[in-house]
Amino acid sequence: MWCLIAFLLTFLVTRTIVRYIRHNANNDTPPKWWQPRNMGHGSTHIHHVVIGVILVMVSGVTMVTLAVDGGVPEFTVAAIGFGIGAALVLDEFALILHLQDVYWSEDGRASVDAVFAAVAVAGLLILGFNPLSFFDIDIWREDQTLLARATVIGIALITLALAVVVLLKGKVWTGLVGMFITPLLIVGAIRVSRPHAPWARWRYGARPRRMHRSLERERRLRRPVVSAKLWLQHVIAGEPHFPDELEVDAQLDREIHPAPAPTPAPETDAA
Repeated sequence: MWCLIAFLLTFLVTRTIVRYIRHNANNDTPPKWWQPRNMGHGSTHIHHVVIGVILVMVSGVTMVTLAVDGGVPEFTVAAIGFGIGAALVLDEFALILHLQDVYWSEDGRASVDAVFAAVAVAGLLILGFNPLSFFDIDIWREDQTLLARATVIGIALITLALAVVVLLKGKVWTGLVGMFITPLLIVGAIRVSRPHAPWARWRYGARPRRMHRSLERERRLRRPVVSAKLWLQHVIAGEPHFPDELEVDAQLDREIHPAPAPTPAPETDAA
């Protein structure tokens, strides 16, 4: 819980500071000692992901060390440090992904998605959900018979297989949350694939009606999600306004497209 609280507070404070720095970037007045400013020396700019990596490593090593005989207070402090470091790292996830500073560009929105995913996983863990919910560790510990352990492993493998199918269908969030709430994996595996996903490329190439259904369903259900996502990204970027229809349509056009059919293997002449 404290790790998640530290993560959220650090992310909000960091975004507020960088928005303030960006807003005053063209101000020629020297900043006062208490005003936020970019870190660096000379022409070298130090991104806050550097501080995040250091905090994650230090707190991670601390928690591993405390695993032998550490108490709750020490673990709590280390968890807070880990949450702060993780927030600083994921806030610049897009920089790590693209290996260039895309913080304020469209590619920089990947950082927001990474933060959302981290918050979702941490929230589910706090609520008592466990990954691979069918993997009952109590049965594993209490019943050491071959049948019981084979059953637990078999159900866990089935759950993982369902997660793979869901991810191949392009449903990342369903796969992520479904690792904690297994019925979501079953629903995601049964429902039609997203049109751009590998599953659609492999299975819908010769089935135009299924591909059309996937496209129509994606555009109809995806529109409110895209609108909400764009609005939230504008808020985080410091430009709070509702996206207009043209912006939503442009985003839908970039995100929703049929996957190309797999290319057939070239024929070779028999020797």
